Amino acid sequence: MTRIISFFVLLGLIMSCEVKEKIPTAQEIIDQSIQVSGGSNYTKSNIDFDFRDIHYSSKLENGNKVLERIIESDTALILDRKEPSGFKRFVNDSLIVLTDSLANNYANSVNSVHYFANLPYGLNDRAVQKKILGKVDIKGKSYYKIEVTFKEEGGGDDFDDVYIYWFHTETFKPDYLAYEFHVNGGGQRFREAYNERYVGNIRFVDYKNYKPNTENTSIYNIDSLYVNNQLELLSNITLENVKVNRGNYN
Repeated sequence: MTRIISFFVLLGLIMSCEVKEKIPTAQEIIDQSIQVSGGSNYTKSNIDFDFRDIHYSSKLENGNKVLERIIESDTALILDRKEPSGFKRFVNDSLIVLTDSLANNYANSVNSVHYFANLPYGLNDRAVQKKILGKVDIKGKSYYKIEVTFKEEGGGDDFDDVYIYWFHTETFKPDYLAYEFHVNGGGQRFREAYNERYVGNIRFVDYKNYKPNTENTSIYNIDSLYVNNQLELLSNITLENVKVNRGNYN
């Protein structure tokens, strides 16, 4: 009798191991997400959009990507260009001499807007470090929860910031993201994607931008705060006049 019971216990353990769900790696999830969001179109396209009355464009010039920002006022036209060789600012077509620190600040500002506009592309940059935190449910849907951090070398001035992404387990699209930053006093933000559309076969979304309404919260639990209505809506992040045209790195 004891042998029979032991046999069924062993059989049950074997079967439970066989049916245990295999969770993809963080790299596999991000690769699939980039593929369904635009894939190779990211590296073959010139992208233009407006954000908060400022025009942004990413261009393919001489085999390199150039990020631009154009700010217009009644008295000046400011063109910021982030090139592989460095950052340049032009005011009314005249090149302006900038200190290294100011040029770096402007370059980071331009890069940040383009980075969020083109997510999830960029999550395979060399400085990115990814770790899967498991599966969670948000509003009745299942998501892979992934932590993204950056190496100090190549990770920029904000390399110590922490990002969390939630990828839908069926579509692999990033419907939510959160990040913890340290500049300007620091803080946390949680973003909910909405208004998904594809332009030139590339996925674009807008975001509802939230922050915790209490202090001393953990970025790793911010999804629970969202589910329990403990986040405060700060703003809507909206991309307007999105245009995609084919370019070529080659």
